[in-house]
Amino acid sequence: MITIGFIGLGHMGNPMVRNLLKAGFNVTIYDVAPEAVHVLAKDGALPADSFAALAAQSDVIITSVQTGEQVKGICLGRDGIFSHAKSNLLYIDCSSVDITTTRLLHEEAQKRHIAMLDAPVSGGVAGAAAGTLTFMVGGSRDDFERAQSILTAMGKKIVHAGEAGRGQAAKICNNLLLGISMIGVAEAFTLAERLGLDPQKFFEISSNASGQCWSMTSYCPVPGILDNVPSSHQYQPGFMAKMMLKDLRLGMHAAEAVDAVVPLGAVAAELYELYVNQGNGEKDFSGIIHLIKGEN
Repeated sequence: MITIGFIGLGHMGNPMVRNLLKAGFNVTIYDVAPEAVHVLAKDGALPADSFAALAAQSDVIITSVQTGEQVKGICLGRDGIFSHAKSNLLYIDCSSVDITTTRLLHEEAQKRHIAMLDAPVSGGVAGAAAGTLTFMVGGSRDDFERAQSILTAMGKKIVHAGEAGRGQAAKICNNLLLGISMIGVAEAFTLAERLGLDPQKFFEISSNASGQCWSMTSYCPVPGILDNVPSSHQYQPGFMAKMMLKDLRLGMHAAEAVDAVVPLGAVAAELYELYVNQGNGEKDFSGIIHLIKGEN
């Protein structure tokens, strides 16, 4: 059985590691937070005390961290995984980062004869826990096929988006759409309420009419309509508002780089920036409905 090294044991990384362990993989782990390592070590993961130590033990390495700078440090730092990789390493980055960083890492990996995939995910914490994530994968077809059994242990839909960087491109575009649609759903519920419509009735109608979308039918931002969504649990995050803001900013930068006009994305980024700056960064992104309603 191959050994998988996993770096980044936060809201997403923790359940992803658990699903790899359930699938029977040997998993070596590293995180800057010792408690995150300790929790998973009790379930059978093997702690490593550095990136280099993890790389020396791993046939496949997966990263799930927050920023491009973090990924570059993990891969290209003096004690980074690229400098200490075993031969024939497959590196899979599941972080959501900018396309420029992703392409740079692909180039550096190729120089070192390291196979790399950019494989950001969609599905949030609930999807990570249930093993139902969607993976958007950029890289060669051969490397994609090599990663299939690993990604399938953590997800239900594994899509080869194309060459290097295409996974990140897909994630950026998807989350641009998600941010816009959540604001649209929040606006519609706010207007419906002021027009005297019962929220439950409006949900019943719109979720079966032309206004239906994932933000409405599967992640409704109004409390009490759906049970297993953040809005019905004080907006405890499945996907934090600050992470949505990060992804919308990535979308703005990507659009600027290719001269694409994304006016709704720009407005969505402005609204999420305002919401986060009001102290709501660690609430779920569906909490944007409070801003739309004029509530703090």
